[in-house]
Amino acid sequence: MTTYTSAIDAVRAVKAKFGDTWSAISPEDAARMQMQNRFKTGLDIAKYTAGIMRRDMAEYDADTSKYTQSLGCWHGFVGQQKMIANKKYFGTTEKKYLYLSGWMVAALRSEFGPLPDQSMHEKTAVPALIEELYTFLRQADAKEMNDLFRNLKKAQDAGDSAKAADLEAQINNFETHVVPVIADIDAGFGNDEATYLLTKKMIEAGACAIQIENQVSDAKQCGHQAGKVTVPHEDFIAKINAVRYAFLELGVEEGVIVARTDSEGADLTQKIPVSNQKGDLASQYISYLDTQEIDISEAQDDEILIKRDGKLHRPKRLASGLYQFREGTQIDRVVLDCVTSLQNGADLLWIETPTPNVQEIAHMVNRVKEIVPNAKLVYNNSPSFNWTLNFRQQAYDRMAAAGKDVSAYDRAKLMSVEYDNTELAKDADEKIRTFQADAAREAGVFHHLITLPTYHTTALHMHELSKGYFGDQGMLAYVAGVQRKEIREGVSCVKHQAMAGSDIGDDHKEIFAGEQALKAGDDSKNTMNQFGG
Repeated sequence: MTTYTSAIDAVRAVKAKFGDTWSAISPEDAARMQMQNRFKTGLDIAKYTAGIMRRDMAEYDADTSKYTQSLGCWHGFVGQQKMIANKKYFGTTEKKYLYLSGWMVAALRSEFGPLPDQSMHEKTAVPALIEELYTFLRQADAKEMNDLFRNLKKAQDAGDSAKAADLEAQINNFETHVVPVIADIDAGFGNDEATYLLTKKMIEAGACAIQIENQVSDAKQCGHQAGKVTVPHEDFIAKINAVRYAFLELGVEEGVIVARTDSEGADLTQKIPVSNQKGDLASQYISYLDTQEIDISEAQDDEILIKRDGKLHRPKRLASGLYQFREGTQIDRVVLDCVTSLQNGADLLWIETPTPNVQEIAHMVNRVKEIVPNAKLVYNNSPSFNWTLNFRQQAYDRMAAAGKDVSAYDRAKLMSVEYDNTELAKDADEKIRTFQADAAREAGVFHHLITLPTYHTTALHMHELSKGYFGDQGMLAYVAGVQRKEIREGVSCVKHQAMAGSDIGDDHKEIFAGEQALKAGDDSKNTMNQFGG
């Protein structure tokens, strides 16, 4: 492990090698700057965070209470503040990741403006956001370390060796804000080669975990909307291989692949795969197609037919040329997708579901575990679900099944505020509170994420601020609703100049220019000092 002292010694050795022309270079200052920038490249980050994920996965296998969590980000500042808050309130960032949502990239980062989640945005926006996230996380490291070094200098100048030793220990044992980012590559933005090339860019930006879905790339649809079209297994396996080769080429041997199946809500496929023998993967995929038995005399010229159990069948086909799956095959297709992905290089699963129901998730995952015992899930705690209504309906059904009187409730209208203080609502809220722990224990969920939280919080907070500020509250809407809360909660960005790097810049100016440095942090002029600290 590199320590401040060993870094100083290393710089001294380099300085001695290059002679007197380096006389102005301070080994202590150079070592300080090195310590404040632990990760030099995105590949350094990818290798480091992949190791974190692999250790966390092993710990979860041994104890399902040790699940991991993340929140979706659309800007580096958002991710940075999450990790700063985690360290402030929990003392660590352990088992807390970030999620990069393709939906939010489409809606908030495209040069075309807001777009639906259909892979129409620039693919380069995805690695660009990964790089941005890690730039801000590294900035959080630099700021916190800079404060430690400032205090170290004060202790040294005051001759307080005990304090200096404690601060140097804090520097040497500093926990970085850099955490794993699970990055959404949609359906790969093209063919296998396109998937491989984009994956490399994402890894080079710092991604250690790539999430890829089994939809058709050029017909990709949001997981919680209709019209999803899946691909045959061999097509998806080829893209899983492309991702793995990208990891290996770049030396990220522990890179994680999250294979997502949209089959639960997908009714369509674009093509019929080639089956070479009965019971192979292609044959199983074909077996789920919705067909109509016909006589050979009913067949049309140039029509595609399927032989099934010795009889001819016509696959049901839309005007678009897409083929329809049979109703009731969704869960079977999900299980086959999951098993196939895990048996062909994927590390984790993602199953898109219509509702957040632990028993329904467990039903699918437990079937997968019958074949792959250590199967683990990444689960989307999606804002597309009406959590209140879903869990109140689940509570209603539990009460009814237990023989309790539910005549006071209208199951279809349980979202109503009139039910907020009822026994049913309290039971539902408790199940929402424990949902992640319950799903980790009962349904194999290793990682829980919320895809779009900051999209919704930004909208809600701006709604509340605008309503008050442009209304009769005026400036009080900001002061009471934002700044006062920042001060009392100790939110770091209340001192926004320092958070943006002003203090780091001042210290660099002094390192570079000595007494000639023109610094921004003069006590008498810097209004940030009104916030203390």
